[in-house]
Amino acid sequence: MAAGGVRGVPLAGAAARRSAEPEGKPEAVTRIEVSHLNFFYGARQALHDINLAVPANLVTALIGPSGCGKSTFLRTLNRMYETQRHTRLDGSILLDGEDVLEMDLALLRRRIGMVFQKPNPFPKSVFDNVAYGPRINGIEGKLSDAVERSLRRAALWDEVKDHLQKSAYALSGGQQQRLCIARALAVNPEVLLLDEPCSALDPVSTAKIEELLFGLKESCTIVMVTHNMQQAARVSEYAAFLLDGRMIEYAPTPRLFTTPSDPRTEAYITGRFG
Repeated sequence: MAAGGVRGVPLAGAAARRSAEPEGKPEAVTRIEVSHLNFFYGARQALHDINLAVPANLVTALIGPSGCGKSTFLRTLNRMYETQRHTRLDGSILLDGEDVLEMDLALLRRRIGMVFQKPNPFPKSVFDNVAYGPRINGIEGKLSDAVERSLRRAALWDEVKDHLQKSAYALSGGQQQRLCIARALAVNPEVLLLDEPCSALDPVSTAKIEELLFGLKESCTIVMVTHNMQQAARVSEYAAFLLDGRMIEYAPTPRLFTTPSDPRTEAYITGRFG
C-alpha cells in the first residue's frame, strides 16, 4: 500500500519535505520518507520493499507479530543496524529531504534519537545520564538548565530534582525509562524512535509514558514499535501493520483498526493470529 501524507499536519519548517495524499487531498508535511527499502542480515532478507511516509509532529505506530520486522525497520531510520556485522540496506530513507545514508552518523543520531525496549541508563548519576549528550556534542548554554529542561520534558523533574547526584540505577523501572527518554531529548532530536518502550513496565508507568508522548508531539516526530494494539490505538495517529518483513497496510489509526483494507490486517487486530 502506498504511503501518503497526512491531512492537517502543521508545517515543520522550510526544510520539511511535502508529499501528496491520495484521492486529491491537500498536501501535508512528511518528516521521513522511506522508498523501496530492502534490508538483509547476511543472505536473509528481513524487509521487503517498504514504502512509508512518516508525518511530522504525530505518533506513527508499527504493529505486527513478533519477528515481522518492526524493530529492524525502526533501526534502519537512524542506521542503528550498522552496529551489527554483515547487514545491508537497499533503497532510500530521506529525513526532511536529506539522504540518511549519506549523513554524518553522529549528526544523524542527534537528529533521530532512540529509546529501547528495556531501560538502559548509564552507570552514572541521574544528572550525568541526561548531561551526557549535551557534553559530547558541545551544546551551548548552561548544562544544568539543559538537564532540567530535558527532565521536565520527560515528566521526571519533580520526582528526581532532589536526587540528581544519585545513581540512575536507584530509580524504578518506569523512572529509568523516562530518564532514557530525557537523555534522548537532551540533544533536541527532530525524531524520536521508541522500540516497545513500555513492554517491561507496570500499568502505572505505562500510563505515564503514554501521557508523555502527547506533549512531546509538539516538538518531536515519534515512531513507536508496540505489541500492544490498545496502546497503538490510544497514542498514535497513524499505524502501519507489518507481516513477514512486508508493509501490509498503512493508514490513519482509527481506520486501520475499524475498517482495515487487507484481510490479513483484520485477522491480526481481531486476534486470529499473532
